[in-house]
Amino acid sequence: MEEKRRKLGAAIPDAPSSATVLDIGPGAGSPAAPALEPVNPRLPIAPQIYERLRRAITTLIVLPSEALSEKELSLQLGVSRTPVREALIRLADEGLVDILPQRGSFVAPIRLRDVEEAQFIRESLEVAVARRLAGHCSPRFLGELKLNLARQESAVVERDRDLFMELDEAFHRGLCEEAGLSKSWRVIQSVKLQMDRVRYLSLPEPGHLDVLLAQHRQITQAIEAGETDEAGRHMSAHLKEVLGSANLLRQKLAHLIEK
Repeated sequence: MEEKRRKLGAAIPDAPSSATVLDIGPGAGSPAAPALEPVNPRLPIAPQIYERLRRAITTLIVLPSEALSEKELSLQLGVSRTPVREALIRLADEGLVDILPQRGSFVAPIRLRDVEEAQFIRESLEVAVARRLAGHCSPRFLGELKLNLARQESAVVERDRDLFMELDEAFHRGLCEEAGLSKSWRVIQSVKLQMDRVRYLSLPEPGHLDVLLAQHRQITQAIEAGETDEAGRHMSAHLKEVLGSANLLRQKLAHLIEK
């Protein structure tokens, strides 16, 4: 299974559909206990709860400032409150949840300063990855990369933003792994959560998926051609996209995004 996940063109499990948030006003949204998949009692519980809540937050199934009831989550999942608390603390460490004494846990607002810092870290690492790979990719990997791009194109045509997000993730992860920089990808994963909600909000914007796909193609072409400077330049432009999106979205969704 792990080998399949590493293939850029391999089947990727469907992501849960997200509510449209562009027309949701302050105070609207999900209940205190978002619907989550049942946990597997034969596996560690807290990591499963963490993964489900993280996905619900980054895909905006639960919106910024929504309450996350420890009690309701434990009842829904049929587990004690201890693993729920552990998952919430981990999410708080990553900046996705605010735990307020005497008040409870809430989904953290999207904070522009956190998005900007995450973007800075990600750009610094991934530009270096793209430059390192230019002219140094195996034929096998280039084939996987092109298969991934073909699936991205299908997702764009079908307007399947959940699948596109999964393929986008596989594209960038694959570049890091091909460069022999798996630890760098883990660093990127830990910070990009601050970018993911902005990216998910911006995907419904007309033409946005097409722009991202075109940028992925430019990165791939430069890497395949061995054009080091171009590979870095295209990656930099691609990863800066989120900053413009964040500022535009804040004008529409000030109740979700703060400075």
